[in-house]
Formats: sequence, C-alpha cells, structure tokens
Amino acid sequence: MFTVNDSPLFLLAALVIAYVLGQSVFFLVKAWRRAIELGISRHTLRGTVTGSALFSIAPAIAILLGLISVSRFLGIPLPWLRLSVLGALTYELPAAASVAKILNMPMDQPVIDPSVYISIAWVMTIGILSGILIILLFQRRMQARLQRMKQKDARWSAIMMDSLFVGMIATFLGMVFTDVHKGLPGFIPVFVMLFSAVVMMLCGLLIKKLHWKWLENYAMPISMLSAMAFAIPLNNWIGG
Repeated sequence: MFTVNDSPLFLLAALVIAYVLGQSVFFLVKAWRRAIELGISRHTLRGTVTGSALFSIAPAIAILLGLISVSRFLGIPLPWLRLSVLGALTYELPAAASVAKILNMPMDQPVIDPSVYISIAWVMTIGILSGILIILLFQRRMQARLQRMKQKDARWSAIMMDSLFVGMIATFLGMVFTDVHKGLPGFIPVFVMLFSAVVMMLCGLLIKKLHWKWLENYAMPISMLSAMAFAIPLNNWIGG
C-alpha cells in the first residue's frame, strides 16, 4: 500500500539533497581557497562563515515551519525535497492545494492515492521551473529593458515594480479570502493573517524603538509561529 512516507521516497529525496549539498561544499571550498590567494586572513574568513551560518538560522526556521505544515498532507520526503532545493511555502502549498481541490482531496489527512500524489508532485515541480526558464532565456533582455526604462523615467519604473509586487501580494490575499462566503469559519484564515500582521508590527516597533537589530532576521519566523499557535485555539473555537 502506498504511503507518503515510504522509504524509497526518503532515499530519492536524500540523494537529490545530498547532491545539492555537495555543490554547496564544492563552491565553499573553491571560494575559501580563492580568498586565501587574494590575501584575506583566515580570521576574517572564519568570521564571515560563522556570521553567514548564524543569519541562515532564521530562514531555516521558516522553511521548517513550511515543512511541518505540509507534511501531514504530503508526508515528509516531497516537501523536504521541494523546500530544500528549489521551492517556497508561498508556492508549494497553494500548488498542492489547487490540485487537491480539483481532485476533491481533503488536506487534513495523508494522500493515499499514488496517482494523486504524482499529480501534485508534477504540478509543484513543473510550475516552479517556469521561473528558472524565464531567467535562463530572457533575463538579459528583460534586465536591459528595465534598465532603459529606469534611465528614461525612473518614477514610472519604480511604479511598475511596485505594482508587480502588489499584484503578487494580491494573489495570495485572494486565497486568504476564498472561503469567507462560508460564514464565520471561513474567516479563520483572515483572522490568522491579521494576527500575524500584528505580531510583525510589534516586532517592527521593537526593532525601531529598542534598536533590536537581531530581531530583523527572526521577525518572520516569530510571526509565523505565533500565527500557527493562534490558529489552533481559533479553529477549535470557531471551526468546531
């Protein structure tokens, strides 16, 4: 019987992730040796590596939260692979949810149909590849045109980039408000979003008023954890 946590799936995911980690180690060694050739002291290099490792903790926490939130539905191997190599929770979860909705699959229990699992994996993988192909084939042309637009009219260029960003945010906001027609339980995602925004604002005030610069790297994980914790009693109260 198929399960989302089969051992072969763990093995395949581990092989791909090991290959990517091998690339990271390879380029780290190359960069270290080149820095030594340029006369950079080992003390400076150690400090750079240590600082980079510490600043990577906060994004890693956010990724781990994403893995936990998706693992109940898709198991650990597939989300582990997607979020470790080339993926983001802002894309992976909506992609999986859209396929599950089309196939009338609940997201509060593991997938047991291998065809559904494969469909979700294909959508999550092929969809994210579009960004890579666009960058690979059109990045130079797009960057040149954006640069010419900026030189011609810097104000219009800034407005266009801001509009693209707002459009992306509006897409995700639309998903938050999808079920509001179902009554009060449909507002649970809205309340969780607002709570997360309030926590983020509080982190911003602490950074600004108390000069807690270290909090800049942890504000997002803190807001995500707080919102997830808030969603549990809220769902039991309203959803139940």
